[in-house]
Amino acid sequence: MSILNQSEPFTLVLFGATGDLAKRKLFPAIYNLYLSNLLPDQFTVIGASRTPRTNDQFREAVHNSIQEFSRNKIHDEKKFAHFLESFFYSSTDINDVATYQEILSICNDREPKDIPANRLFYLSVGPELFGRVATNLNQTGLTNTTGWKRLIIEKPFGYNYDSAQELNVEIKKTFTEEETYRIDHYLGKEMVQNIEVIRFANAFLEPLWNHQYIENIQISASETVGVEERSGYYDEAGALRDMVQNHMLQLLMMVAMEPPSRFDETSIHEEKTKVLRAIRRVPKEQMAEYVVRGQYGEGKIKGKSLPAYRQEKNIPESSTTETYVALKFMIDNHRWAGVPFYIRTGKRMPMKATEIVVQFKELPQNLYSRDTKGLGPNLLVIRINPNEGVHLFMNTKRPGTFQQMKPVTLHYQDESNEIPEAYESLIQDAIVGDRTFFTHQDEVSHAWEITDPIYEAFQENIVSLSSYPSGSWGPVAADQLLASQEDHWWAVGDLEMQLKAIYDHEKEKEGIVK
Repeated sequence: MSILNQSEPFTLVLFGATGDLAKRKLFPAIYNLYLSNLLPDQFTVIGASRTPRTNDQFREAVHNSIQEFSRNKIHDEKKFAHFLESFFYSSTDINDVATYQEILSICNDREPKDIPANRLFYLSVGPELFGRVATNLNQTGLTNTTGWKRLIIEKPFGYNYDSAQELNVEIKKTFTEEETYRIDHYLGKEMVQNIEVIRFANAFLEPLWNHQYIENIQISASETVGVEERSGYYDEAGALRDMVQNHMLQLLMMVAMEPPSRFDETSIHEEKTKVLRAIRRVPKEQMAEYVVRGQYGEGKIKGKSLPAYRQEKNIPESSTTETYVALKFMIDNHRWAGVPFYIRTGKRMPMKATEIVVQFKELPQNLYSRDTKGLGPNLLVIRINPNEGVHLFMNTKRPGTFQQMKPVTLHYQDESNEIPEAYESLIQDAIVGDRTFFTHQDEVSHAWEITDPIYEAFQENIVSLSSYPSGSWGPVAADQLLASQEDHWWAVGDLEMQLKAIYDHEKEKEGIVK
């Protein structure tokens, strides 16, 4: 999160102001920035949506949103009333350029006359509307500001390489690349932003961060929920395009990138893009050797019976959309030659968790080779969700013995309740013009180049669809993906399970430890 020059007022125009994202994430984020004194004295938030509302009704909705979803609740009603005075509403039809005039009128009334007018446009709407809104903003004159103008857009940015290119051309008619902020909320998470510091600010890690010392790297993002209310979007996108093309590849880039020449957004984007360019392109015909796809069936989570994906509301009975993907990526550069990066993400899994496991190579024959019971590999676990933290697993002597080993953990976990939410950090960065943790167009393009052939292999059934029970860790085929290299998935989200997995590693080397 960057530091704001608080003397610089701005206007935030939020399209989709009556939507779920605004209610759950955006209004609470703005409020928490206000409580942290990270907003200037003069700012304006204009909610824009087709639903008719008065300013008072809009402010009441903001109040209810913050009371329900904000990490900081309303304790000072007088201060909160002052906060709400900056919120206004405009009933706007995105397709009707004439309705944008009310937004312009509010801007002109609220913006100071003696300093440059800065405008931030946030599109919390369907991706098919991004280009249209940008064009209408231009035609209305809302982008003709005396200060800066910036556009924030949510994923997905297109649905394949070609559509992403077309959308980028349309947006660039109004906003330059430097004025375009593509949000991937994973990049706003504190522990994700901490990956660079963990890697590059610790002398005992950076020299080991390569193929000589690392056996494999695993990146997991599991969800307990099913398709929920997103059936229309999700059945078109699936896990590959909903999670892998953006979130998972962003995590991979952060883990695998080279040290940037300097810590600025241009240098960091350059190194991240190099990772995507170096990922091995697998012929479509061989994709089944590198990718597993699955769809959840009936099952139970915490004793609750759950339907199969095809039994969910508004999902076709014949749907072949994947709700789970596991992939093996190879990065063909000097640092990572021969090191597999395993990625998995899925719905209806036993717990909600996101974490990165770096497995270091095991020691060769050594002094303790006669009795290695419990002598497993060292692991570095970067836990992003839940209970974000860093955990290093190492081997020590078992008390009362000479050669028997046991695994122990050194861990850091931030217990603070003041950790900002992802959207707080990202909105703050957009206000100050810091694009470091936003997605660059080159990253979007290369990510689609990687995932498009995988999607085609799904469509042509080159990678067959496996079923897995709700409440499990995915299809058996995902375990076999790693077993071919004598690897296995490490436990997710539970330190005790992780320790047990290390202890059992040698005696169950041919098995799968969940």
